[in-house]
Amino acid sequence: MKERNQALTDKISYNHSHDKIVELPLEKLRRNPYQPRDYFDEEALRDLTQSISQHGVLQPIVVRETIKGYDIVVGERRFRASQLANKDSVPAIIKNLTDEEMLELAIIENLQRENLKPLEEAKSYATMMEELNLKQQDVAYRLGKSRSYIANVLRLLNLPPSVKKLINEEKISSAHGRTLLGLDKKHQLDQVAKKVVKEHMSVRALEEYIKQLNAHGQDKKKKSKQPKPNFLVKHEYQLKEKFGTNIDISKTKKVGKISLEFNSEDEYKRILELLLEE
Repeated sequence: MKERNQALTDKISYNHSHDKIVELPLEKLRRNPYQPRDYFDEEALRDLTQSISQHGVLQPIVVRETIKGYDIVVGERRFRASQLANKDSVPAIIKNLTDEEMLELAIIENLQRENLKPLEEAKSYATMMEELNLKQQDVAYRLGKSRSYIANVLRLLNLPPSVKKLINEEKISSAHGRTLLGLDKKHQLDQVAKKVVKEHMSVRALEEYIKQLNAHGQDKKKKSKQPKPNFLVKHEYQLKEKFGTNIDISKTKKVGKISLEFNSEDEYKRILELLLEE
């Protein structure tokens, strides 16, 4: 869907001669209600504030007119920095956009930024699915990404708030977060996450540690069982990568069973969607 994204980007381009730049009072502006970004780097914002204090806003923001004023489509950092610089107004381009276009543009613009946080990215995809009634495959197609990539990013939303906070603070990575979801005893997530931070544990080391924890918790159940065949272990790994969740394959002489784990209604719907698409 690159053509669609380019068309949306072209629609807000202010490098055309017919675009009129107007000065809008800051008090009439409000942030994009579909803005997925929750965090703005304070140091970068201070630098931009200083630049605006000295030189003004060199690049107009893009807005959409509403009954209550103007929604910011692109340029929230410039708006915030202008407030900090005690400016009364900012140069702006007024565009006629639908709610859907505003949502997609806000997400596309933010996804193109290198410093977008993993949970903000996950929130972006979840918002697209909810507000535009899209499936994971639709989001992947529109943004030019694989379905498995979208699924893995969305998994981060299943983490508890304490672990999400560690990811936002960059004390652990998103890969750590996804690995933590493999823990069988979910009540241990917070404790294990703190251990990762304290011991500066790598993702690989965390994977091994979780394997040990899970194996320890299942020792009593497995004492009477034969070791799982290698081909089943291999298939469990392949399915885990595909569906982005814990998989257990068990087999007896007469019957076999494949179990998929989910921790929330949203994750259940995600897995069901993947199964039905297959």
